[in-house]
Amino acid sequence: MKRKRVVILGATGSIGESALKVARDIPERMEIVGLAANRNAEKLAEAANKVRPESVCLVDETKIDILRKALDYEPRIFAGEEGLREIACLTNGEMVLVAIVGTGGLRPSLAAIEAGKDLAVASKEILVMAGEIVMREARENGVHVLPVDSEHNAIFQCLEGKRSTLNVQRSTSTAENSKLNVESWTWDVSDVRRIILTASGGPFRELASNKFDSITPEQALKHPTWNMGPKITIDSATLFNKGLEMIEAHWLFGVEMKRVEVVIHPQSIVHSMVEFADGSTLAQLSYSDMCFPIQYAVTWPYRVPNTLPPLDFSKLSKLEFFTPRYGDFPALNLARRAGEAGGTLPAVMNAANEVAVAAFLDRQVSFPSIWQIVEEVMNRHASVAHPDLDAILQADQWARAEATGCVKSLKR
Repeated sequence: MKRKRVVILGATGSIGESALKVARDIPERMEIVGLAANRNAEKLAEAANKVRPESVCLVDETKIDILRKALDYEPRIFAGEEGLREIACLTNGEMVLVAIVGTGGLRPSLAAIEAGKDLAVASKEILVMAGEIVMREARENGVHVLPVDSEHNAIFQCLEGKRSTLNVQRSTSTAENSKLNVESWTWDVSDVRRIILTASGGPFRELASNKFDSITPEQALKHPTWNMGPKITIDSATLFNKGLEMIEAHWLFGVEMKRVEVVIHPQSIVHSMVEFADGSTLAQLSYSDMCFPIQYAVTWPYRVPNTLPPLDFSKLSKLEFFTPRYGDFPALNLARRAGEAGGTLPAVMNAANEVAVAAFLDRQVSFPSIWQIVEEVMNRHASVAHPDLDAILQADQWARAEATGCVKSLKR
């Protein structure tokens, strides 16, 4: 197996940092040829100086000079939104790891697909907003969309374990590491009864709902298991992250929303499960480290040794599972509604949530107001069925304006 040449979009975030760790851990299997970041020029330069990709990109064009001065070699430098799309289409890149928070990864992802690059998706918003378009384009261009989210990567592994219609052909080479040509896959999910996404439950899993109004941003940012960026950490506290993942699973694996469920699992050892028609359930387990799913997305369909710690079952005291508190955490029902309706409603839900989370972090609204704002904006929206990209982006902008108005009316 030759090294996979990877471009990382969102290189300075937590997923990007984990991807850099994976590249250092398995250098014979992963080569980073491009790094992109939004505005952190110094951190981008620090990463680039270590792995020395041929190309780097900074979206914030005002900081390009800072980036140049901090680099100790001369890579090709891209800038702006157009530069992000260009680096995603590098001629020698084979895979684009999309770890951009929010909607910024959508256009470069579609550009990469059109250029024939496989996608490793860590950005939920891409499939939530435009899952129908992304998966259709991937099929038409013969590329793979591989999940990096720990939950979806777990489902991917469980379904691959069944290997219903995964078409894998071995080359005629007799070499010891004969290459696997993975031409395509389509999951036969007819015998899948349920896809079960596990959720840590966040920091307020056991907190009484009558105390939600007093929750502070500092409290909400203290996730019990994962070390993530502020937006996704708040999404974990509200369970909107799990709602987004429900819609993501719907598009990734071609299952109806009614077959996608959530269970609270505080230990975050079982990353998700697939229950089949005969009652059997497959689960994927590992310690809570994003390096596991990132590596598998990069090396798939191979499994490659690494320095990550294996599970020691003798030290696992317990694995607990609970039904979510749907009434107290309405994000799951809102997401199910958006996913079942389809069209532009998921994009509207996502955009309204981004605005509401930002307002909460800025202490403009209360914690429960996040759900209230999202529901209000969803109620006002007239969804467009089977939208094109322009319609999705228009719905996104409309929802942001509506949510901003809601914030003003609720502002403390």
